[in-house]
This record gives sequence, C-alpha cells and structure tokens, in this order.
Amino acid sequence: MILQNDFKRQWSVIGPKVSTALERVGASGWYILGQEVSRFEAALAEYWGVAHAVGVGNGMDALEIGLRCLGLEPGAKVLTTPFSAFASTLAILRGGGVPVFVDVDDSGNLDLEQCREALQRDRSIRFLLPVHLYGNPVDLEKLAALQRDFDLLIVEDCAQAIGAAYAGHAVGTIGQAAATSFYPTKNLGALGDAGALLTNDPALAERARTLRNYGQSTLYFHSERGLNTRLDELQAAILHDALLPRLREWTERRTEIAKTYRAKILHSSIRLLPVADAAVSVWHLFPVFVPAEKREVFQAHLASRNIKTGIHYPRIIPDQEALRGAPTKKLVEPINATRLAECELSLPVHPFLTTEEISSVIAGCNEWPG
Repeated sequence: MILQNDFKRQWSVIGPKVSTALERVGASGWYILGQEVSRFEAALAEYWGVAHAVGVGNGMDALEIGLRCLGLEPGAKVLTTPFSAFASTLAILRGGGVPVFVDVDDSGNLDLEQCREALQRDRSIRFLLPVHLYGNPVDLEKLAALQRDFDLLIVEDCAQAIGAAYAGHAVGTIGQAAATSFYPTKNLGALGDAGALLTNDPALAERARTLRNYGQSTLYFHSERGLNTRLDELQAAILHDALLPRLREWTERRTEIAKTYRAKILHSSIRLLPVADAAVSVWHLFPVFVPAEKREVFQAHLASRNIKTGIHYPRIIPDQEALRGAPTKKLVEPINATRLAECELSLPVHPFLTTEEISSVIAGCNEWPG
C-alpha cells in the first residue's frame, strides 16, 4: 500500500536519534519545561526567522493562546475561513471569540478580497485568523495590506505550512503571532501531540509562557486563568535532535514529488491546486479536485491500485454539528468552500515515497477511466 504517511520508514531514519534523545531526557530527571524545551524553542525560532517560539501541547492551544495574548475578549469577532481543520474555529470559540466566515478562493485559502469587503462594512472586526492550507501560503502582501489598512490583530495558522513563503516573506511573520502544530502527520511532526506559538513580540511571548502553564507568573502565583498545555521535554528533544535537522531535506523532497505530479498528472477530469507564481508551497498535502459525483469512484480506483488517499476536508466548518447554537456568523455563502469539500482528494506526498511509488500514483491518476 502506498500510504499517505509512512511512519515506519520515517522511524528507520530517525530511530537512533530518538533513542539518544530518550536516554538523555530520562537520565536528566527533568521532564517538563526544562532545558530541552528551551533549546528546541530557540532552534525553531531561528529556523522560522522570528525572535520567539513558545512550545505548547498542540496547535489548537497555540491558536487560542495567540488570540488571548492579542486581547481577544468574549464576543469579539474573528474573521476566518470556513474550510480547514475544525481546530481553527474551535480555538476561536474556546478563546471566547465569534468566528465570522467568508469564502475561500480556488486554492482553498481564505479569500482576502472578501475579507477586505467585510472589514470595510464592519469596522468592529479587529481579529483575523487565516489558515495556510495544504502548505500553500495565502497572499502575504495582501494580508500585510489588510493589517495595515484596518489595524488588524492577526494570528496565522501555519500548522500545515512551516517553511512556506510568499514573495520572499515567510508565513507566520505578517501577523503579530503564528501557531503551528507538531501532530505526527505534519511536515515537522513529533511522536505525539505538540505545538508552538511564534512571534517577534517579547511581551506576547512572555504572556504565552504564562498562559501555557496554568497562568502562573511564578511558581504557585497565578496572574490569570491559563491552560495546561506544556510541550514536554521528551517531545522537544526528539523534535530538536531527530526531526528539525531533516526538515529542509524532507521539504525539498515533498517539493520534488509535487513538481513531478504537477508535470505528469494529465487528466481532463483532474484539476490540480492553483499555486501563485510568488508562492513557495511546502506541500503538506497534494490535493486534486475531481467532479463531486466521481470522487468516490476515483478514490476506489486508486485504492484498487493500493494507493491510499484522504479527503481534506469533507464538510465545511459552518456545517459541522458541533457549531449548532454556537455564536458564529456567515457573511457570504461559502460556495467555493462547499465545492472544494465535495471535490477534493489528497494524494500521497510524504518524503519517503520511492520513485516507483510516485510513478504508480501518476499512472493511477492518468489511467482512471474518469
């Protein structure tokens, strides 16, 4: 089976480094918020090109902490996408905010022109949470212009896009804060749940460190109501020793695979992801889009050739049952988001694919009767 992610192959590469990290952490006798976390935070910040990284328990908590650090108050509106993992919206709700949805563009990223129109109509909207979907960045020049023109408070969701850039600007550097996830399937994935908040603001970073640890300013002195969401020493050591040093290599491999797919998948019923010339995608996923009525048949066709695929995402966020009765708002009907949710299928794109497997995926696509 050609898998979406092959953790067994990954382990064959990282296993010795993980074992060394485990031995070091175990022998240290210190397992929570120690030198390993600080060391990884410094390395991550340097890799990202920002001043501060704050390790937390997962990407959703990083989003919530980012919003709270920017002053999100109960009932505050947060402009965001209807097409993403549900965690993006759940973080807004947990922080007390009201998700306000517009539509997405043909790439699945937040439609920033619709955002501009929404902000012109409603000047009470101060917060924006864009998602860099599939590893493909939103237009960061337009995002910077929105921030400037409307004095926005922005937390970028970079969970799928570490290393992505637009017109020379790295994702996560336009907003005041950014959040990422180290869930195992991510381009930089831990061996469990983990995440981080990124920022150039020292005061914001300091508050984030307080919020992640019960709201403690010092031990047993709680200045505010925080969370229990600490990156542990073991995951930090594994990320630092075994995974972060290989991220550039693995990202380059993903890019090579995506380039091959984009050059050789040639089928009239298969649409590829539109990527702007100024965008540098890191290809967390490789989505293709087929007619909605044919998606199930296409997926079964690939499965018959032992090609594992995924759907990201089958239901738009405003239609999720969990939002019934929740304080949310749709400013426009998310037509594009709904269409993409009905048509998208993700092909394997992980860095451990062999040349033969890549050829098999291409052949499986091109030989589909359609």
